[in-house]
Amino acid sequence: MLITPRQDKLNKIVILNPKGGCGKSTLVTNLAACYANRGTIPAVMDYDPQGSTIAWLDRRSAELPAIHGIAAYKKSMQATRSWQLRVPNDTDTLLIDSPASIDHDDLRELTRDSTSILVPVLPSSMDIHAASRCIADLLLVAKVDRSDRKLAVVANRTRKHTKSFGKLMRFLDSLGIPIIAVLRDTQNFVRSAEQGIGVCEMPPSKVRPDIEQLENIVTWLDAWPDRKRDSTSTTAFNKRPGVARSLLNRIQLGSA
Repeated sequence: MLITPRQDKLNKIVILNPKGGCGKSTLVTNLAACYANRGTIPAVMDYDPQGSTIAWLDRRSAELPAIHGIAAYKKSMQATRSWQLRVPNDTDTLLIDSPASIDHDDLRELTRDSTSILVPVLPSSMDIHAASRCIADLLLVAKVDRSDRKLAVVANRTRKHTKSFGKLMRFLDSLGIPIIAVLRDTQNFVRSAEQGIGVCEMPPSKVRPDIEQLENIVTWLDAWPDRKRDSTSTTAFNKRPGVARSLLNRIQLGSA
């Protein structure tokens, strides 16, 4: 997986979770729609062999704000891989829909030069376990430094006041990784996906709570230059393997 952004100011956002069905494509498409409606042209890069994000773009009306689509899951014999994965010059926001399964080498390559990494998590024991392993790999394999503050979690398809929701929030809070949004379990995301639109492009009266949470995510993503500037190398997490191993043990215990 080769991605070499040519722009210094490119906001490269990776949506990552090795477990299928956790809502990666839903998050990518809705964030892309939010950025497109600002008047900029974001790009989505789809590595998932199912091609859900590209299929969503195919359903999107040409009358709606434009979004570039890059089908990274396709292999072309007519072009080099670097040409196929090129980021358009008019794009300053790149959203990457990662595949469900990914090896360590691809994990390091996919997250290299990223400005933000989002891990969507569903409120079930199986999903919490999968997300915990993903976070552990990001910290210990991809060497994502927590002091860079580029890693965050999005709780997805939640129903508040349930035991599963409470368990999810307690576990995520114990990791010390920010939970930047809590997306509810609603048909709004299903209907928008079917139409090739984002929730932000639906009637506001029907989706106000969902838009508020998406705006929370966008606000956090937009702050990447400040987060990068404020990070300090003296507390670099990847230089403290003992702390990393301790966190891995907490992850394993919390997801058991």
